[in-house]
Amino acid sequence: MKRLKPSKLLVNLALLIAALLWLLPVYWMVNSAFQEERNLLASPPNLLPSPPTLANFRGVLHDGSFWQAMGMSLTVAVITVVVTTVAALLAAVALVRFNFLGRRTLVVLVLVIQMIPAEALFISQYRMLDSWALLNSIAGLSLLYIGGVLPFVIWMMRGFIVGVPQELEQAAMVDGCTHTQAFIRITLPLLAPGLVSTSVFAFLHSWNEYTLALIVLSRDSAYTLPLWLQSFQQGLRGADWGGVMAGSTLIALPVMLIFAFVQTRMTAGLVDGAVKG
Repeated sequence: MKRLKPSKLLVNLALLIAALLWLLPVYWMVNSAFQEERNLLASPPNLLPSPPTLANFRGVLHDGSFWQAMGMSLTVAVITVVVTTVAALLAAVALVRFNFLGRRTLVVLVLVIQMIPAEALFISQYRMLDSWALLNSIAGLSLLYIGGVLPFVIWMMRGFIVGVPQELEQAAMVDGCTHTQAFIRITLPLLAPGLVSTSVFAFLHSWNEYTLALIVLSRDSAYTLPLWLQSFQQGLRGADWGGVMAGSTLIALPVMLIFAFVQTRMTAGLVDGAVKG
């Protein structure tokens, strides 16, 4: 058996420690979700739930407001993913495959827009939705999420399209395909890692976003999952940390499942999109 060099052994050990430190908050969230309330603030803390309980999860799942928030978050996330993926694909194709006046300027503007702090736009975004009567609505929140994530997604998708040789489409056109058929049959399948990466990024942006939703959703009947977690704040009695941890675990579960299914394509896609274009 080949022995590792001391330098590589130290690097591997350092990476292992970093991974454990990164996983510690996730472990503590899940561990706390299965503990009884009286044990959550015990000193010293319990590293394992003893005894484990499902009471926190039952309290969350039996709460009708959780499912209402789940429905709103899921709807907004689906709209954001579909619209941004399609729009970014079309915009990136135009920037890469077509020559038109102002193309370089448009690419620079996409980069500049990403540099604007999100907080600087809150007042104008609120007033815009208010004038359009879109406050406290799925359409209004989706519109802001799409606008916020679209520039970065366009830039990512542009990197993937640059990495696909245009000669492949030209060869398909020589064989009798139209320009559109060549793109759909040849280029689009090769862009699958990019589509997965951009879709996951758009989903994470809309699923976890808190501040913007807090500003534009002010009604008790309109809230997303991150806002719903505020319901566990019990005034002077403090917070129901068992409920917070159980709710946070359930909110994180879809993200974990998505990464488990698309991990390979996601990794390849992020690398390709970062080094090309």
